[in-house]
Amino acid sequence: MTGRQRERRHRRTGAAVVAAGVMAGVGLGAGGCAGGDAVAGDAVVELHRAADRLVEAGSSKARTSMEMAAGGTRVTIRGAGVYDYRKRMGRLRVLLPQDPAGATGRRPITELLAPGALFMKNRGAGVPPDKWVRVDIRTLSDGNLVTGGATDPFAAAEVLRGTRSAKFVGRTEVAGTGVRHYRGTADLGAAAKKASEGNKEALKAAAKGFATAEVPFDVYLDDEGRIRKVRHRFSFVGGQQKSPVAVASVTLLYDFGAPARVRLPDADDIYAGKIAEE
Repeated sequence: MTGRQRERRHRRTGAAVVAAGVMAGVGLGAGGCAGGDAVAGDAVVELHRAADRLVEAGSSKARTSMEMAAGGTRVTIRGAGVYDYRKRMGRLRVLLPQDPAGATGRRPITELLAPGALFMKNRGAGVPPDKWVRVDIRTLSDGNLVTGGATDPFAAAEVLRGTRSAKFVGRTEVAGTGVRHYRGTADLGAAAKKASEGNKEALKAAAKGFATAEVPFDVYLDDEGRIRKVRHRFSFVGGQQKSPVAVASVTLLYDFGAPARVRLPDADDIYAGKIAEE
């Protein structure tokens, strides 16, 4: 393998999850305790209802981090924005890392999250900068838990509906807020059966598309049962990769009740041309 080929392969491992990885996917076709410490059985019940607590909260700001490791290369993609849990819609500004050659990263990608769809602006790959790319997340083998470079905050919460086992680790703080830390494992297939209509098919696709449907996680709930931070560990094989790619996705939620107005693009603003492979 030449140096140029190695560089291209490494680039696909990280930024290509947002870039070539997205379109390759298209081409292929919790209630519970409000306070105090919970025992293991109560923890599973509470985590099943964690997504419901976000719906009750209405909206929040969000920060995301996605770290991918494969072939000795490790990259991190970061995002920030807002999310409306009742409408299942959000807006994130996703920043790609530098490529392996050290070149400056591209302009941030704006992502709009909606039931069944992902919209991306500044997509690159031949897409005009003023146009949006629309991706049907039902066509993605990871259910858009990884492809967009940021896990949809509500989808991240609904993964916990499939919690099989969990234990209370202890009390700590996240960004100055007292929280309860739980560690456990969720099953994507079970989560899909209990998910909202907007995430049901996506999680079902992820259960089939990932290397394993079992998802280890660490989650931090405040005393109202709302997720303040959740870390999932995914493993998948896709695109140009022949071996599993390890992904650690972190979602941080804060400022509940913050305005989260999301306006989807008009049909004329959506790019209908061919997407170049990067």
